[in-house]
Amino acid sequence: MIRLEGVCKAFGPRVILDGVTLDVPDGRNTVIIGRSGSGKSVTLRCIIGLIRPDAGRVLVDDEVVADLDRDGLTALRSRIGYVFQFAALFDSMTVAENIALGLTRRGYTPDEIADRVQHSLRLVDLPGVESKYPAELSGGMRKRAGIARAVALRPRYILYDEPTTGLDPMTTSVMDELMIRTRDLGVTGVIVTHDMKSAFATGDRIAMLHDGHIRQSGTPDEIRASDDPVVRQFIEGRPDRALAAVAGEA
Repeated sequence: MIRLEGVCKAFGPRVILDGVTLDVPDGRNTVIIGRSGSGKSVTLRCIIGLIRPDAGRVLVDDEVVADLDRDGLTALRSRIGYVFQFAALFDSMTVAENIALGLTRRGYTPDEIADRVQHSLRLVDLPGVESKYPAELSGGMRKRAGIARAVALRPRYILYDEPTTGLDPMTTSVMDELMIRTRDLGVTGVIVTHDMKSAFATGDRIAMLHDGHIRQSGTPDEIRASDDPVVRQFIEGRPDRALAAVAGEA
């Protein structure tokens, strides 16, 4: 289980996270929503140990991430897949080579690697692209290849950073289905997005980051029914000036 307890993080005078507390249930997709710059991606980086909180704790499987040494972080990251916003594939490598990279570093045999590459590509509905380079794929295909790279390691958790950004509605639906599919395989997902349609489609729980803390969390139905004016403004997509007005009233 992933748990954040009073997590704070600032960059210079700018406070990004100001006491974030959140539980991520095992075997479910937890979606973190919020405006651009609200700290969603910073939260993911704290979970995987790329950013150290100024205060508070991040726990993964009862281990405090900030207390782990180099070997401990390596072991932690072996259990966590990370899907980057723009896939972050190496342009000089084929799709198969990109997926195999982490497997090679962990000592898998060539036959094991080939099997996992094939299985992962089938899982994301990308058979037959092993020898292609990222530049030969569409944006949606690159993101699916990024998911294949993550699931090839058979992680316990997958962190998704804005997985549907820049995609057309049809490709977004495909990505949503893949995130549901990986959850149904028993993987716990943390999905960062500002796409409410995707959030409602993929999330078992949704948490909104606002002003550095969790403004509200709950099931999709509870978020839809929220009477919090800031939450309502965000999920309805009303302009920032409306948010400023309701925030002043809250």
